[in-house]
Amino acid sequence: MSAITHYSTSTSGIGGVLRKRIADFIVEEIASEDEICEVGVFTDSEKKTLDKKWPAPLVDERVRENQLILKMEKFNVDTANALRRIARALHTSRKRIGFAGMKDKRAITCQRISVWKADVELLKAFDSRYIDLREAQWADKRIEIGDLIGNKFTIIVRNIQLGKEELEKRINASFGEMKNGIANYFGEQRFGGIRGITHLVGKEFILGNVENAVMLYLTAIDEREEEDIKIARKNLADTKDFSRAINEFPPKYRYERIIIHHLCKYPKDFVGAFSRLPKSLTYMFTHAYQSHLFNQIINKRIETGLGLNANGGDVLENGVATAQLFGFESKFSEGKIGEIEREVLAKEGIKPEDFYIKEFPQISSKGARKAILLFSEDLKLEEISNDEYFEGALKAKISFRLDKGNYATTVLRELMKPEQLKDVQENR
Repeated sequence: MSAITHYSTSTSGIGGVLRKRIADFIVEEIASEDEICEVGVFTDSEKKTLDKKWPAPLVDERVRENQLILKMEKFNVDTANALRRIARALHTSRKRIGFAGMKDKRAITCQRISVWKADVELLKAFDSRYIDLREAQWADKRIEIGDLIGNKFTIIVRNIQLGKEELEKRINASFGEMKNGIANYFGEQRFGGIRGITHLVGKEFILGNVENAVMLYLTAIDEREEEDIKIARKNLADTKDFSRAINEFPPKYRYERIIIHHLCKYPKDFVGAFSRLPKSLTYMFTHAYQSHLFNQIINKRIETGLGLNANGGDVLENGVATAQLFGFESKFSEGKIGEIEREVLAKEGIKPEDFYIKEFPQISSKGARKAILLFSEDLKLEEISNDEYFEGALKAKISFRLDKGNYATTVLRELMKPEQLKDVQENR
């Protein structure tokens, strides 16, 4: 996992645990100031049935309004999997479905999607325990990545071992400090679930080590994984026997199996094998490595005393300092900022031009910039009550809004301070 080593607030953390229930984490996409995709179908125990109105089928395919816009609410399903299920049900290509951004898997989320020349009758028949489609209307524009303002989060933190008065005091104090901005770290989900290797795979690609990258993705093990997949990964690492691996990797590890299936036929074609994955997934690996370097720049700024406020040499966006998301067109900043950038890359053994990946150009990156301070909007303590899952503990329901591209886990880390709690436990 990419090291996130500093806090921006001084208030003591509230501790607690996240995502005990799927419904403890709700994400609602904000398309515009006037439009939010509100959750309303799923709970932990049921899927409500709503009356739905469907538009007339597309009769003349020459009309400009041939994109069907829908609200998609999902329960414990990642966005890519949900879109794949919808494409299969509509007998259409996944490429014909547009969306604005990926949403959490272990959550209830609502977002807009578009389907080009969708078959309305097949949509009416679509039925899933974990996905709901509604509020369909024809439009002339596909929904593309980035077509949103941000997201609203409603989250329950459980198993809090504090009294109600102290808990309320800490939450309000922490929210007060956050109004001045916090370090805009990329959150842990950027680095690939419990294995936390997405950025490491990305680094191997950037170094031109395509075979190493693919094998790392297939064989890296985390002790928290189930025993069958740990055994399958180890056996593949030891033998490189792809024919054996296709029988050992469980069916639910779909992306690994896609790669292995190709390597069974073409054992040396690692670029071709990885190219079989959805484009949106292949991009994630170089983006994750960019994110890792971005987090290191934030760490260095804090450790050198430079801080996160604008300094000479900073490139500003709406008055806020930004940091590099390195790519092959990136230019080093001036002064101390540039020194930090050079130090971070030198430690990794990477140069900006390495982000053009000759062996796999489609996942190359030109580079970009991102604000290093995160400002949350509408931070609210909704409720404190007894936790029905943890005897004697409290739960806190909070809500807030974030601009697109920012992570709720960054806000939650500042509030909960899990590393602080870990330090206390280790020093007992």
